[in-house]
Amino acid sequence: MRVRITHGLALVSTGLLAGAFGYGAANLVPTFNAVPLDTRLDFHTELMKMNGITMQGAMAISILGSFTLAALTRGRSRAVAASAGLLTFTSFLITRLGNVPINGRIKQWAATTPPPDHAEILRRWELFNDARTLTAVAAFTLLTVLALSKSRPTNRPTNRPAAPEYLR
Repeated sequence: MRVRITHGLALVSTGLLAGAFGYGAANLVPTFNAVPLDTRLDFHTELMKMNGITMQGAMAISILGSFTLAALTRGRSRAVAASAGLLTFTSFLITRLGNVPINGRIKQWAATTPPPDHAEILRRWELFNDARTLTAVAAFTLLTVLALSKSRPTNRPTNRPAAPEYLR
């Protein structure tokens, strides 16, 4: 029972994380690029205030859930769960070491003026965002495949008579 609950927690939190990153990559980034720069900087700054708590919380629960699942299982399941945890941890590292420092610069630009190379810096932010989105989606995919492989029926003997040959 502990394994199922832990797997469910890891799966849901990783799915929420991947979904949030995916939504951002598919919808927010193109919108950022479609509006005037000052609008983007103001909105980006406000969005990061909200995301700071929710996204880090989702990452923490996902990482802990995946590694706890790895500790509770054996064999292939352990390897898959640990891989999902490592992928989510990679999303965290990309965020903390890539996106967050640029977010700090964006916050400064919103209060002053962006530097001449702002377009290149924003492009780097988008590359980091794409990378963390891919690692989160890969982690979610691994946990989903693990859940589906566990739910397949096994070929256990039954008390029912065998089906006629033409039905097999």
